[in-house]
Amino acid sequence: MKTVRIRTFFVLAFILISTFPWIAFVVVHWSLTNRLGMGTAGSKNPIPANAMMTTSMNLWLVFAVAFGLVFAIFLIGIALRRYIIKPLDVMRLAAAQIATGDLDVNDLSKSRILEIAEVRDGFESMVLALQDSFQKQVALEEERTFIINSVAHDLRTPLFSLRGYLDGLERGIANTPDKITMYVNVCRESASQLDRLVADLFTFTQMEYTGSDGFEIEGDVVNIVDIVTSSVDSIRIIAEEKEISILVETLSGNTFVHGDTHLLTRVTNNLMDNAVRHTPRGGKITVQSKVTSGKTYVSFRDSGTGFTPEDLLHVFEPLYRGDRSRNLTTGGAGLGLTIAQRIIRRHGGDITVENNSNAGATVTFWLPVRTVAVT
Repeated sequence: MKTVRIRTFFVLAFILISTFPWIAFVVVHWSLTNRLGMGTAGSKNPIPANAMMTTSMNLWLVFAVAFGLVFAIFLIGIALRRYIIKPLDVMRLAAAQIATGDLDVNDLSKSRILEIAEVRDGFESMVLALQDSFQKQVALEEERTFIINSVAHDLRTPLFSLRGYLDGLERGIANTPDKITMYVNVCRESASQLDRLVADLFTFTQMEYTGSDGFEIEGDVVNIVDIVTSSVDSIRIIAEEKEISILVETLSGNTFVHGDTHLLTRVTNNLMDNAVRHTPRGGKITVQSKVTSGKTYVSFRDSGTGFTPEDLLHVFEPLYRGDRSRNLTTGGAGLGLTIAQRIIRRHGGDITVENNSNAGATVTFWLPVRTVAVT
């Protein structure tokens, strides 16, 4: 839509007011005298001036000038109302509507006045931004409520178990060494679940609500194979209790990367812990590392039930309630893969999840290879 500046509009209005009365005067004068001129020069039968300018003609001419002036003002008023007053009034009402908390403002009148059009466009952009901000606020509030409910739900299970078995120990229900050992092991496992939940939820809070991802990387050149091996060794005892075999396959190549040893250890520990918790008794876990195209790949393959198609779409979403990621018997909060993804991406890599062709799932991450000088 073509626009004009407001000063151009008022200049045109002034020209209209100035010319319309004269146009009306000329039209009426011509219709009464059949002449455009005011004089009688060249006429064979000159009419005396006092006879030409009769009272009736004078009245008609005055009426014509008044009509031209009124008509010009009428046209200017219509344009003024349509292109200036109405858009401003609509924006005034919209502002009052927004002040009440109603952001459903969609019909803002357009204007051919450039300045009004710019104000209208800016106001519309503001409304859209407010609507988007409000939707994000609603989503954030829903997520916060969901997180609180999830925390309460996830903490209840290990706390209930811990309290029950401690109460059994106190009351002497565990009256044999084997029972005492079993009760203590259950309490220890419940405490570990609580520790894992609190750590994951604390990290998630840092990532989502403090404006940062919660990770300060202290970079150094590290061998990712050493980190993986350490994680495997730390969890091998738990795997043996479930009769799970762990096979580590390390292929030749440069497996040095630039990263934070503590954070990368957290990733590998988390992925190994997930693999063990989701692998049934007597299952198998294969950990493999390889180097391809300047990237070091590390994969964790288990023989569990795998992910459902729905889980694969949301597996990296925090607190997603999938059959695997939200299985309360494993003591997880649904944050492990979310945190692992943040850490790996912070190191310049990425992480993927896929189901195996036969059974189970494979979680793979890659990191850029770092060249190490040979001394």
